[in-house]
Amino acid sequence: MNILNFIMIIIVLAIAAFLVAHNLKKKQDAKVENEVQVDDKTYTLEKMTAFVKRRLDEITKINLYDIGLSEEELKRRKSKKYELKKALKGCTYGDVNDKRYIKELIYDLLSKEYGVTEINVSKAIPFDIPSLLTAQDKFDIILYMYKQEFGYEALTEIIKKYDLAKLKYVAGEAKPSYVITEEEISNIFEKEGFVLSFQDKLNVVVQRIYQHYKGYSSIDEIRDMNIDGISGGVSGLPESFLSQAVQTDSDYIGQILEHKVPRACDSIWIMFQGKSIRLAFLSFGTEAELKRVCQNIYKYNNPGQLSDTNGYKINEMKDGSRVVVVRPSMSETWAFFVRKFDVKRSTLEQWFKNEPGADDSIELLKYLVKGARITSITGEQGCRKNNFAYGNDRKHIRNNEPSYYRNSLRASLKKNISNKKYSINA
Repeated sequence: MNILNFIMIIIVLAIAAFLVAHNLKKKQDAKVENEVQVDDKTYTLEKMTAFVKRRLDEITKINLYDIGLSEEELKRRKSKKYELKKALKGCTYGDVNDKRYIKELIYDLLSKEYGVTEINVSKAIPFDIPSLLTAQDKFDIILYMYKQEFGYEALTEIIKKYDLAKLKYVAGEAKPSYVITEEEISNIFEKEGFVLSFQDKLNVVVQRIYQHYKGYSSIDEIRDMNIDGISGGVSGLPESFLSQAVQTDSDYIGQILEHKVPRACDSIWIMFQGKSIRLAFLSFGTEAELKRVCQNIYKYNNPGQLSDTNGYKINEMKDGSRVVVVRPSMSETWAFFVRKFDVKRSTLEQWFKNEPGADDSIELLKYLVKGARITSITGEQGCRKNNFAYGNDRKHIRNNEPSYYRNSLRASLKKNISNKKYSINA
């Protein structure tokens, strides 16, 4: 009887060992996506974004100890997993290196696992039929092609080449304004006549997927450019206005739904060489997307939670940009303000070039500084107070800002500078 029990135990142990070994082998050799089910919607942006989210989630959450790896392979996979987790976190802070890493990984996933080819890439964005391209599609292509040649000066080159930073009249408005319209983007796209390779097309698709997954939506690439700043949600009607207007004016609601009346989520402005320019051709699409951007753009160094009781946050991004975010009920809409600082252009001659009386004003300022006069520089938001201060050879500079203006140290390494914080009582 004891012999029979012993044999049964041996058989059970052998079966268990076989099942464990088989399971480990199966997990080690398993592929997350054995075969992509192809249909008419397979290669749309929505489907590819869902695949990328799912695949990266699987890569970061897989238990490496369960798949029977060798010690050397385990260390290598753990290192790659840690690097990916770090990049996924860092790219939301505005780190361009982490952003590049994630985009390269998405490119590989789409081309090697999802089966994106030169034939089906145009199902995501109709590159081969210009009449079907939206204003955002055209702008993404223009900015991508210029970035290949000019890097982070790409947007500056586009604006200067086509003289976009000038006052112009827009249909339905009585006064001129600084705005870049959909018609101007279409004209630029037609004049440039770009011929895109498969790699170019896929890179544009990757950027579109990235900006809605981990990036800052429609402003993602613009934020990286060498401009003075960018803001969103600062004009147009908030979504809460719809419930009020529907009881009073049905015609107005119809205009809003047809996008004839700008919404807060359509509000994107850039600060370019001291001019506040509205990008009328771009939009976040929905208030939920604007809210997502506002909730992510200020998170660097964990400044705390943006809540209804604490309705604003002032912080800086990974690249030193200063960011301010506000939300209801402190403000009518979700909104953000990103201020950048371009050290290379922080000279008085650069900012006041070709302005009448600029030379005399600069000479007067130089003598005021040489005479050690105490000079206070004040003004409205975005009027170039800091650039004005660092552009001259001032001996002592004192900053009173809601957050430390670290770019001032980069601009003036040998100057006597003190940055002090002060509190906002809202």
